[in-house]
Amino acid sequence: MGAAGVDAGSGMTKPAKTPWAEDPLGYLIAPHGAKTFFDKHYERSALIVRRDEPHRYDGLLSLARIDEIIAGIDLSEAHLDMARADPPVRREDFIFASGVADRGAVARHYQQGATIILPQLHSQDARLKSFTRALESVLSAHVQTNIYLTPPNSQGFRTHYDDHDVFVIQVHGEKAWRLYDTPVENPYRGEGFQPGEHPVGEPVEQFVLKAGDMAYVPRGLMHDASTSGAGPSLHITVGIIVKTWADLMLEAVSEVALREPGFRRSLPPGHARADYDRAESEQYFKGLLETLSREASLDGAMDLFIDNFIRSRLPESSNAIKGFDAPDRPGARFRLRPFTPWRLAGDGDKLVLVAPGGELPFPAAAEAGLDQVLEGKTIDISAFSALPEDEAKEVLKTLFAYGVVEAA
Repeated sequence: MGAAGVDAGSGMTKPAKTPWAEDPLGYLIAPHGAKTFFDKHYERSALIVRRDEPHRYDGLLSLARIDEIIAGIDLSEAHLDMARADPPVRREDFIFASGVADRGAVARHYQQGATIILPQLHSQDARLKSFTRALESVLSAHVQTNIYLTPPNSQGFRTHYDDHDVFVIQVHGEKAWRLYDTPVENPYRGEGFQPGEHPVGEPVEQFVLKAGDMAYVPRGLMHDASTSGAGPSLHITVGIIVKTWADLMLEAVSEVALREPGFRRSLPPGHARADYDRAESEQYFKGLLETLSREASLDGAMDLFIDNFIRSRLPESSNAIKGFDAPDRPGARFRLRPFTPWRLAGDGDKLVLVAPGGELPFPAAAEAGLDQVLEGKTIDISAFSALPEDEAKEVLKTLFAYGVVEAA
């Protein structure tokens, strides 16, 4: 990653250009395009991308960065884990009674073949956070990272499948992968792999990921991996946490039930008895389905999901403290911050901008200026000329503080 620069005119630090800034999905899957990926692989089949670019993902993470994190941060048990296929590692072997990781024990177990796992590192590392935000803008789904550092000749986990799709980014070293069958197609979140219920047969595909390579593994596809070559393996598992059509349908049913009291009636008395006749219930159930077909609204349920997704994102507010006075500077110009999700809605005589962190209310007279910003135009305070100057400045300050806009 290049170093950040300083704009001499504004005194604001310019964010470093990242390799995922223009095309976050392409950063993962190139030379394959998005259409090929979504049409042929997404939720269907694995995609393995081999490249002769060992430094492709250096901007995201490195062995040195892992060493810095473990040596320099008092990691809690929520932010550090270890795994070894055989013999397994117990949590109390590397976590103090206080709940903080024992650095010496972590290093010792790593020497003995245990994988170091840093769950959700994107919540603590600015580079990973920047990347996950960018990818979320493409997928409209929560994106998380788990980091796996495995010593040579070791295996962290036995064969299993995940309940969410993953992109495996090989940062350093090599890892040998084996793919098996898909016993459960698109499992629910929380519908985990059960060794006794899902027998593991012979691999259907085997490959080695080297630094700069990537593999996409859809949820439900059984797999396992072990280090290959003489050195350690460092990879990032990028997990995609999606909402499903089933989730949307459940919300649509809930909304109809708020309007239609027939859905809120109790089940018939005695329906749990062995001699209960279901004929009348079957007719009532079919009537509810007809009502649902007639009354359910895609827009209502979808808008709720969109708003909940946007609100649940954390604001990207870099420079909001250092450059707190940017909206007060004469001639200062601003633009929509890249990858910021939003939805603008009317609420009587006010506007509500649904943005990361919550809802931002604005006077209706701010609409023209907000439209310019959200359309991608560069603006200054004159964009809100329909408001008194002090109110216009407050609008700009709010947008800047919550990371909706950045200095242009």
